[in-house]
Amino acid sequence: MNAVAAIVGTWHWRKVNLIYEDTDSATFSILPKLVDALHEVGTGIENLVPLPPLASSLYDDLEKLKRKQCRVFIVHTSLSLAKQLFLEAKKMGLMEKDTIWITTSSISDHFDFLNSSVISTMEGVLGVKTYHPQTGTQYKDFITRFRSRFRLEHPEEVRLVPGIFALEAYDATKAALLAMGGRKDVNTTDDSKDMEESSSTLHGQELLHKILQSDFKGLTGEFRFTEDVLAASTLFNWFSKTISTQKSSYNMSMEILGQVLWPGSPQNNPRGWALPTTENPLIIGVPENPTFNQFVNIRNVGGKQWVKGHSIEVFKAVLASLSYHLPYEFVPYNGTYDSLIQQIYYKKFDAVVGDTSIVARRCDFGEFSHPWTDSGLQMVVHKRSVTQNRPWLFLKPFTTAMWGLTALVNIYNGFAIWLMERTHHPEFNGSAWNKVGTLIWLAFTTLFSLQGDKLHSNLSRMTMLVWLFVAIIIIQSYTASLTSMLTIPRIQSKDYSMEFLRMTNAKVGCDGGSFVEKYLEDVFGLHPKNIRSFNSYTEYPLALEKGEIVAAFLEVPYMKVFLAKNCKDFVVVGPTYTVGGFGFVFPKGSPILPDISKAVLEVTESGKLLELQNNLLSAYNCSDSNEPDGSLGVPSFSGLFYITGGTTTITLVFYVLRSVMGRNHRANGS
Repeated sequence: MNAVAAIVGTWHWRKVNLIYEDTDSATFSILPKLVDALHEVGTGIENLVPLPPLASSLYDDLEKLKRKQCRVFIVHTSLSLAKQLFLEAKKMGLMEKDTIWITTSSISDHFDFLNSSVISTMEGVLGVKTYHPQTGTQYKDFITRFRSRFRLEHPEEVRLVPGIFALEAYDATKAALLAMGGRKDVNTTDDSKDMEESSSTLHGQELLHKILQSDFKGLTGEFRFTEDVLAASTLFNWFSKTISTQKSSYNMSMEILGQVLWPGSPQNNPRGWALPTTENPLIIGVPENPTFNQFVNIRNVGGKQWVKGHSIEVFKAVLASLSYHLPYEFVPYNGTYDSLIQQIYYKKFDAVVGDTSIVARRCDFGEFSHPWTDSGLQMVVHKRSVTQNRPWLFLKPFTTAMWGLTALVNIYNGFAIWLMERTHHPEFNGSAWNKVGTLIWLAFTTLFSLQGDKLHSNLSRMTMLVWLFVAIIIIQSYTASLTSMLTIPRIQSKDYSMEFLRMTNAKVGCDGGSFVEKYLEDVFGLHPKNIRSFNSYTEYPLALEKGEIVAAFLEVPYMKVFLAKNCKDFVVVGPTYTVGGFGFVFPKGSPILPDISKAVLEVTESGKLLELQNNLLSAYNCSDSNEPDGSLGVPSFSGLFYITGGTTTITLVFYVLRSVMGRNHRANGS
C-alpha cells in the first residue's frame, strides 16, 4: 500500500477514487492501511466504491464516477472482477486521456497470466507487483523441478512459470518443515486418529512459536516475522503494458519510474481530474450584499445578471494565467461569509470568489488559495486634530518646566541689563512699581531686538548677545513645533488604544457578516454591545463624524478604498493587526487549487495585480473633501486672543478707574 501511495504522491494527485471488492479482508485489512498511506502523502479518497464479488454489471458504479471530477482510480479486486471492470471502463471512455488507473498486487501479481485480449483493455494501467528474486541457485533449482513436475501433470499448459502464490506457499511449507526440526515422518505412524489429534494438540503451540522464529531467505525473499506478522518487503515490481517490468525500492518519490505511457498515450503526465466543460461549468458562489461593493457588485441589466468588481477582475486575471480554459458560472449568495464558504462543504458551490477573508475556522469547510491582497486589520478614526477645542494649544510646544525656565532666565537677564544700564537711562529709575514694570518689559524685549544702540556697557552688550543667540534657537524651535501641531493632524494614540476602548466602553464599528466582529470580541475583549455592524461602507463617515462610533475596524483592502474616498477626513491609527487577507476558496483537496495559487503568484509578480488595484483606487478623488486643507481657524489661536484681549481690557479698566478717581479728587479739591 505504501508503494501505491508513493506513486500517487509523486505526481501530486490530491484525490483518488478507490474501487475495491467488498470482502472482509479488503474492508478491514487492506483499506485502512491504504487510507493511512495516502494520508501520509497528502492525498484523500474522494469516492469509495465497494463492488460485490459476483457483480453482474458495473455500469452504474462507473457512471457515478464518470460524473465526478477525480480521474485517479486505485483498484483492489480479484483478477476476475478486474477483467470485467476494465472492459466496462474502456467501453465508457474512462480509459482516455487524463485518467490514471493503478492496481494493487491482488491484480498485478497475475498480469503474466492474462491473454492479449484482456491486456488490450488495460492499456496504460500501472500496477504494483510483489517482488521476488529470480536469480540464485535456490530459485533456479526450484524452477527446474517445478517445470518438470508441472509439464507432467498439465501437458496442455503452455506457460510453465509459477505465480507468486506458488512461491509463497513453498516458503510457508519450508518454514513449517524447519520448525519441526526437519522430520519428514510426521503423522506417518499407524497410530489411531485420537492419538494423532492428541499429538497435534500437544505440539501446536510449540510449533507455532518456532515458525514465528523463522528467519531464512526463501523464494520470495527474506522470510521472517516481526511482532507475529510476516515482515513486508521493501522491494516491489511495477508493471505497465507499455513498459517492461522493473524492480524498485519503496521510496516516498517514485520518479525512478521514468516516463510512463498513461491511458490515451498523453505526452505529459495526466492531471488526474476532469476539466469543467461549458455544459458542466464550475458553480462559483459570490456574496450578494458585500459591505464594499467595489469588490463584488451584482447588477441586473436587461433581465441578465452581471457580476463585476475588483475581486472578479482579479479572478479573471488569475484564470487567464492558467494553461487551460476553466468554464465557470457565478451564483450570488445572500448570507454571511461564513455561511457562503460552508456551501462548498455542502457541495452547493464548487468555489467561492469575492472579498473572502482567510480565517482559521473557515478552513474546516474549504481550502483557500494564496492570498491576493495585503493582510491586516486596521483602525480608522475621524481626524480630530489637537487644534480642535484646544484654545491653549500655543502652550503645547514647551513643557511646563521649559516655560518656567524660559520666564525665569528672561527675568534674570532683564534684571541684569537693568542693573547695568540704570545709570545711563533715567527712565529705569522712579518708584518701585515703575522699576518692576521696566524690568519685566526689558526682559521680554530682549527676545526680539538686540537694542545695541541703547546699551552703554560692554558687559550688558555681551549678556544681551549671548541671550539673543539662545533666544533665537528657542523661538525657532517653538515656531517649528507649533507649526507642526497646527498643520498636521495629531491623534492622541493613547486615546485610541485597545485598552482605552475597552476601559471606556467606546463604540466601534465593523463590517456586518464578516469575521471582524467575532475577532474584536475574542482577541481584544470588546463587549458585543459596543460593536456596531455596518452593511455599507457609506455609513462609516457619518457615524464617525457624529461620534456614534469612536473608531472603525477595516481590513487593509477595505481601508485603502475607504481612505481613497475620504483621505482628508479620516486617518489610520494604531498598529496593523495580522489577519489572513483575501483568498479564493475551493473544496478541500481540490486539484484546481494548486494551479490557482500558482496563478495568483504569477499575476502578482507580473504587476497585473498592482495595476488592477491602481485602477480600483484611481476612481476616487481625495479633493472632493469639503474641508479646506491647511487652513487655521480662530479656535487655534483663541487662547492668545483671550490673553491679549483680557490684558487690554484690564489695563483699560484700570486707566478708566484712575482717570475717574483723578477727576473726582480734583473736583473735591476745588
